[in-house]
Amino acid sequence: MSNRATVLYDAPGPRARNLYRFASLVVAALMVAIGYVIYRALDEKGQLTAAKWDPFLESTSWTTYLIPGIRGTLIAAAMSIVFALILGSALGIGRLSEHNIIRKICGVIVELFRAVPVLILMIFSYQVFAEYEVFKSKYLALAAVVVGLTLYNGSVIAEIVRAGINSLPRGQSEAAKALGMRKTQIMVTILLPQAVTAMLPALISQMVVALKDSALGYLIGYVELVRQAQQLGTFYGNFLPALIVVAAIMIALNSALTFLATKVEKRLRSGKRKGKGPIAAPSADPAVSVPGMDLTKP
Repeated sequence: MSNRATVLYDAPGPRARNLYRFASLVVAALMVAIGYVIYRALDEKGQLTAAKWDPFLESTSWTTYLIPGIRGTLIAAAMSIVFALILGSALGIGRLSEHNIIRKICGVIVELFRAVPVLILMIFSYQVFAEYEVFKSKYLALAAVVVGLTLYNGSVIAEIVRAGINSLPRGQSEAAKALGMRKTQIMVTILLPQAVTAMLPALISQMVVALKDSALGYLIGYVELVRQAQQLGTFYGNFLPALIVVAAIMIALNSALTFLATKVEKRLRSGKRKGKGPIAAPSADPAVSVPGMDLTKP
């Protein structure tokens, strides 16, 4: 640590440095003690033995538990991401509408579903679908998970879309209006294509959130990865290895989604840089010939 003062804080003196070292040692000792207690508890339960990892070497553990869970997680996440992008785009554009009633309706929807927890949306949707028999029984849990994730993430994406469009220079919209373009044309052909590249990092983060939140579906009986891992741990008595394997799978899925979305973002940005530049203005030099014109004639 530097002995010189900075603009943020004064450099600590000898007593302060000794106090910091002592506090660091105490925290480190507490962490070691807590880790040892956890280790002893897991060791007494037999969760650290090599035999607890043997079920993952059997094909039945994957075909019966893990693969169906991965499939359920991917289906729910993919459907909710697609629907959330559609809903969020519509609500975000609606909040920029020139009509006051449309702005207010979209604003109420966005603020409502942003404030309600995802789990409550899932449980409420499940109860409504079951009460009125909207879907068949085998699709109830999937529909509730997709609706809950779509409503919540769609409302968040709506704010991302609105912020992305508002971040663009207003001169572009004004120039398009001067050319006689309609509001829809301006939004679709000028604003949205530019805003997408600016919004992609935030959209990628929200996609990862949707993938992770699909794990909440196990509370309403949806067959997804966390629920299947719990059942596997109950059957074989290896809860810790099962949770570690599930964590590794979720990390791999989120990393793959982030990698794919980042590739798309780089492709869009590189395509934008390689696009044609502005059209050059006609030369004012009369010596430059223009096709179809005879400059020798008066």
